[in-house]
Amino acid sequence: MTTLPEILDRFNQNASAAKFRGRAVWDFHRQEQTRDTHALDVKMAAARGVKKLYGIGLHAIRQNASLKATTFLQQRAFRVNGALRQQPFDSSAEKPQFPGASAEFIDHLEFIQPNVISGIPVYRVMDRQGQIINPSEDPKLSKEMVLNFYQKMTLLNTMDRILYESQRQGRISFYMTNYGEEGTHIGSAAALEPTDLVFGQYREAGVLMYRGFPLDLFMAQCYANADDLGKGRQMPVHYGCKDLNFVTISSPLATQLPQAAGAAYAVKRENSNRVVVCYFGEGAASEGDAHAGFNFSATLECPLIFFCRNNGYAISTPTNEQYRGDGIAARGPGYGLMSIRVDGNDVFAVYNATKEARRRAVAENQPFLIEAMTYRIGHHSTSDDSSAYRSVDEVNYWDKQDHPISRLRHYMTARDWWGEDEEKAWRKQSRKLVMEAFERAERRLKPNPELLFTDVYDEMIPPIAKQRDAMWRHIQQYKEHYPLDLYEK
Repeated sequence: MTTLPEILDRFNQNASAAKFRGRAVWDFHRQEQTRDTHALDVKMAAARGVKKLYGIGLHAIRQNASLKATTFLQQRAFRVNGALRQQPFDSSAEKPQFPGASAEFIDHLEFIQPNVISGIPVYRVMDRQGQIINPSEDPKLSKEMVLNFYQKMTLLNTMDRILYESQRQGRISFYMTNYGEEGTHIGSAAALEPTDLVFGQYREAGVLMYRGFPLDLFMAQCYANADDLGKGRQMPVHYGCKDLNFVTISSPLATQLPQAAGAAYAVKRENSNRVVVCYFGEGAASEGDAHAGFNFSATLECPLIFFCRNNGYAISTPTNEQYRGDGIAARGPGYGLMSIRVDGNDVFAVYNATKEARRRAVAENQPFLIEAMTYRIGHHSTSDDSSAYRSVDEVNYWDKQDHPISRLRHYMTARDWWGEDEEKAWRKQSRKLVMEAFERAERRLKPNPELLFTDVYDEMIPPIAKQRDAMWRHIQQYKEHYPLDLYEK
């Protein structure tokens, strides 16, 4: 049985070692232009290269006294080991000297076929009945932690159902459910540290919930009431929380990817033992921002985890119309990203992959790409009718036979951690919790209209003050359309 580290290593393109190999070859080639050398010079050049790496490390310590010695030694060992693995350069051999890639010459015309590489395997820990396949891959989480997984996943599901119906009744303007993708949220969130910075897309409410974001604030955001941390300025499901290190969600697709790369580079410079995690869908991977994010994170060697939720559809566009390659994980090696594909409906597989990616991202200062294969059971949003582009039978299969919640429940039931009585009690309790938060949110006043103009500049500048005054004149003129008694004073 293939293990998680083996899968990671299989698709590791050894970008670090290749970088040092290319650098040593280029340095030696320049030396060859100035003097005639023989085989002994090659060995001496390699020795000088290693010595130079140690010199750079010692210089870095002197320049940055705050750098911890243990962290430096780990990074130095990683770099030096990569340099020592390089092959000696033979100037007499007919090998490519191009600095842009590592390759061999061939003497026949041949295009690379997209189906040459077999599909990247999907890593999983549990089967669909919740049975552990390979005991060595079992994360062996405590009963309390597994129950927390299950309760967070089902609570998210309950909140989705109530807020979806709320939108259908005209109580809120918009909503997006997370049906079928709960395992990708909870499994990944549990493997992170609270200090890790999260960039979400718009279907990661479970990550925020796992970190402790209360139901009242979920409701406040969707209702845009006075308790909303965003002060009512965002459309529903665009959550954010500075205290929980969750960057506010943006509507434009894929903008978070290059932003996450920049944030991860800052984290690297701080040497703060943190990672940045960036969630996105397979549709967002078709945006140009994805290329920028992948490439910057790889070349700058940032501690960043790209987490792709491949749920089968980019709104109404199925994957077979979205791309022709082998999903999103197959793109990682081309950018120099460590990559893995996991069963997103297996919360333990997601947990293991994210935990290992985080460990290595911090230790080695390099980005990782996780592609979680899952399925979007609900409509893309309340603005979408998925029955127009997929069958009911297709949706029912994933809802009834391969759902992350039911798989985890099978696991717990087999260990006598959960039964019908516990299920009924929790379903009743979770609905009560959501409904109470829902009712409180509906009773709260809306934010003061003045907040439309704050938080842009430290002191309000004349153009914004002019806009504010124009708004109040308009409201006074048409006050019958603006019930100010519903807003905070």
